[in-house]
Amino acid sequence: MVNQEVSMRSIFTVLVLSLGLVLTGCSTGSWRDASRDSANLSPLPGDYSDAIVQVYAADAWGWRGIFAVHTWISVKPSNADQYTVLEVIGWRARWGVPVLRIEKDLPDRYWFGAKPELVYEKRGEGADQLIEDILRVSRDYPWANEYTVFPGPNSNTYPAWVASQIEGFELDMPFRAIGSGWEP
Repeated sequence: MVNQEVSMRSIFTVLVLSLGLVLTGCSTGSWRDASRDSANLSPLPGDYSDAIVQVYAADAWGWRGIFAVHTWISVKPSNADQYTVLEVIGWRARWGVPVLRIEKDLPDRYWFGAKPELVYEKRGEGADQLIEDILRVSRDYPWANEYTVFPGPNSNTYPAWVASQIEGFELDMPFRAIGSGWEP
């Protein structure tokens, strides 16, 4: 019985120490200093004239990155000289602006130090129409001014909702895209 208690205590101690190491190792420094550079996963607009739709996922900032990702959509119509990024960012609500952000930006930038992963891509034929559809349905996104980390609506709710509104937009959200299945 005593050996069993010692073993349980040892296992508990190892688990607590491991969790502490994981949590302290999730991010270093301030989010203000974290990389927001391009990950060089998207073709440069000057090198690629066809339309392109991409969806990215990157680990959420800090300890949340253990459990969750942030996702966003980037689009470039044929012959465009820039990408447009469409994403939901929760802290924008504190500034009194919509959480849905649609702006010209780097399509594949690091999410505050976390390298993005390409989870969906459509190029060439049909991509221009998909871009038009994405922009059209985004105007009607019902939670453009709402954000709740869990269960949603959040950054993962947005791309999943957009894909659900467009026939043929076959987006498989990552397992860690918490909020992608959120429904009111």
